[in-house]
Amino acid sequence: MSGLRARRLAERRAERRRRTARGALAAAASAVVAVGTVVGLVSALDRDRAEADEARPTVSGSPSLRPLPAVPTPSPTSNSPSPSKSSKPKPKPKKTAPARPKPSSAPPAASGLYRYGGSQVLEWVRANRSDPRRPLIESRIANRPAAVWFADYAPATITARVRAVTSAGASAGQVPVLVPYAVPDRDCGGHSEGGAPDLDAYGDWIERFARGLGSREVIVILEPDALSQTECLSKSRQADRYEALAHAGRALKSANPRARVYYDAGHSAWNPPGTQAAHLRAAGAASAASSDGVFTNVSNFHRTSDEAAYARKVLAAMGGPSGLGAVIDTSRNGNGAPPDGEWCDPDGRTLGRPPTLRTGEPRIDAYLWVKLPGESDGCKGEPGTFTADYAYELAD
Repeated sequence: MSGLRARRLAERRAERRRRTARGALAAAASAVVAVGTVVGLVSALDRDRAEADEARPTVSGSPSLRPLPAVPTPSPTSNSPSPSKSSKPKPKPKKTAPARPKPSSAPPAASGLYRYGGSQVLEWVRANRSDPRRPLIESRIANRPAAVWFADYAPATITARVRAVTSAGASAGQVPVLVPYAVPDRDCGGHSEGGAPDLDAYGDWIERFARGLGSREVIVILEPDALSQTECLSKSRQADRYEALAHAGRALKSANPRARVYYDAGHSAWNPPGTQAAHLRAAGAASAASSDGVFTNVSNFHRTSDEAAYARKVLAAMGGPSGLGAVIDTSRNGNGAPPDGEWCDPDGRTLGRPPTLRTGEPRIDAYLWVKLPGESDGCKGEPGTFTADYAYELAD
């Protein structure tokens, strides 16, 4: 019996050792799983950060109009005002179903236009505080609101990049001005060639762009030169472009009924009003479902009075609702266009009227700085880049 008890005692001890070993292995396995989970979370956060970086507006290509080059530059910044403090608690509002925004025939009613914080001129001002040109450039150019261009074809990030600008504008209670510039065959293969690879891709891109518009007031300058410069397109390809732009306008207005969408009318020294009106009608610009009117003088120098008269003639020839209006780019037209027709950073030009949503002129909805003064056409600097000497000349 003693031998039997001894064997059973030995077996029980061996079983306890096996249980202890299994417990240790289980603990080790749990530790491995926990470490793997932490690593996975860190990797996911890193991916999220990378995607957030990609979502920021980046410097895009340099749109130019031939014979009037345009020069854009988006990069992200979102400046939201700090909430004001109140000594008395405010009563909680009653919950109501959100009302769907309705289209408006009146010009934007927000307090003013949004100044985008990531512009090249602001970046230059921040980096050159001791430059003797800085005070004039800052006060006369950098402190003015101007358009934000989206000229690169990047469908994966376009929605977030547009939303970053529109959200910042909404937080400030101001109206952003956005320029989608990615239609295929833009600039007829000139300085600003590029854009989407084909019209189907463009349709998808503009729909993604539209999803970033939010629900507040925003102005969209739809594809500069797309209707003024079509000589490189066959009749069938012109018709395809018209259809693509009509779709673009509808997509923008459908995504945000408070968005004000303006179509390309060139400028007063380009196409005759009747010719331009025919292009605009074909592209849906006479329909309130896709358009709020036309824009003129983008990146050019013609006087505001000439542009206003031309825009009214175009609108009259185009037909459509009486609420359709026009916006004019006044960024560099203070001295009018040069007599020799020079379009590439011509000497002797100066800033035009400051941007405003209240012009006091019939059917002229706004004066805008679509082309940011100081961004070169390609003669006084690289196309689309901010050139301090040129900015100083315009501001002086």
